[in-house]
Amino acid sequence: MALSLDLTNTLAVVTGISEGGLGAGIAARFSAAGANVALLYRSAQDYAEALAAELSSPESTARAFGCDLTSEIEVAAVFSRINEEMGPGIDHLVNNAGVQPVQALAEMTLTDWQSVITTNTTATFLCTREAARHMEGGGSIVHIASIEGHAAAPDHAHYCASKAAVLMHARSAAIEYADRRIRVNTVSPGLIDRDGLDQAWPEGVARWMAAAPAGRLGTSSDVGNVCVLLASPLAAFVNGEDVKVDGGVSAL
Repeated sequence: MALSLDLTNTLAVVTGISEGGLGAGIAARFSAAGANVALLYRSAQDYAEALAAELSSPESTARAFGCDLTSEIEVAAVFSRINEEMGPGIDHLVNNAGVQPVQALAEMTLTDWQSVITTNTTATFLCTREAARHMEGGGSIVHIASIEGHAAAPDHAHYCASKAAVLMHARSAAIEYADRRIRVNTVSPGLIDRDGLDQAWPEGVARWMAAAPAGRLGTSSDVGNVCVLLASPLAAFVNGEDVKVDGGVSAL
């Protein structure tokens, strides 16, 4: 069983590396499982490079790559570079890059809407397509969706819509890539803790704590553990599925 969770000599790409974000915890779990990890960031270069240095060891390496994931040209270029410099071949992709602004629908502009849809959904499509081109021997792709892709939340109309699209994109991709032994699944986190969250969004944290059967917020490691499981041989027959990581909130 332990050997099945060993990802040594595989290459994982994790998008959306930013300070305080979910990506670092996901990348750390892949690194702990023995995978080499490519960290994709948009603007947090210093943080991503420091994280790469922290995760690198004699057993596995991590490298940071800058990229605007909403640019088709840049996405194609960065995946080719990862394949050439860390491959050959890419084994795992976690589409984690995303934004979650809080904004009332009545006050939302078209630019606000398009920014969230492009970042959360179009980037997922572009990265999935490019990573699959480098998965010659099969692989695992995980989209980070959200429980808000299943159930609406106030002031998150653009975010909820984008994550619902991510869920359906994964199911469609799972069907199309299955004959290439590429599995595509989603992980839908609940509210994930980060530094300063209780100050930045106290009402959201309070609502969550009042509802959560587990009595706590989630952590990036909680999400990363499930991503590693889905990437491992233990999930070899799991394709087109969604795993909620929310401490039981969706069961209510």
